[in-house]
Amino acid sequence: MGRGDRRKCKCCLKLFRPDPRNRRHQYYCSASGCRAASKAASQVRWLAKPENQSYFRGPVNVARVQAWRARHPGYWRKGRRAGPALQDVSMAQPIGSAVETANAARSPLQDVLIAQPAVLIGLIAHMVGTPLQDDIVRTADRLLRLGRDILATSAVRTATPDGGAGRDRLRDVLQDPRPP
Repeated sequence: MGRGDRRKCKCCLKLFRPDPRNRRHQYYCSASGCRAASKAASQVRWLAKPENQSYFRGPVNVARVQAWRARHPGYWRKGRRAGPALQDVSMAQPIGSAVETANAARSPLQDVLIAQPAVLIGLIAHMVGTPLQDDIVRTADRLLRLGRDILATSAVRTATPDGGAGRDRLRDVLQDPRPP
């Protein structure tokens, strides 16, 4: 690039090289203060045009804003509401002794527990007998439905035992993991 490619910034008056794709109308360098000055000058030029003088004014725009404010009362005054929790409530678990906790912290089993998702996928692939993702997804869906059914019927089972129907269904899933 020759010296003729450089241009003086209208804000900081330093020499800069305009972007080749934007050379014909880039008059400000890339410094943050100069970019802000460029934006301000652009807005002044836009507002100076007669067709833009009443762009956000007039009865149509006033009615539009009033209707929006009527539909959204207190929009700027209210803080954000906390939505519903994105996870299920976890069941309380008894706290073990400090000795057991200290032993568990040093156990290499913790490394396996960190890798639980990979272990679960590997177990399902082993059960299905194929590493294909579609088969794993189908089996995982079946196992999830089975687990939900077991959990949903466990409360009913304590009142009226069903003779192990859940065990029979688990055996069927393990023998034939294809969806029904």
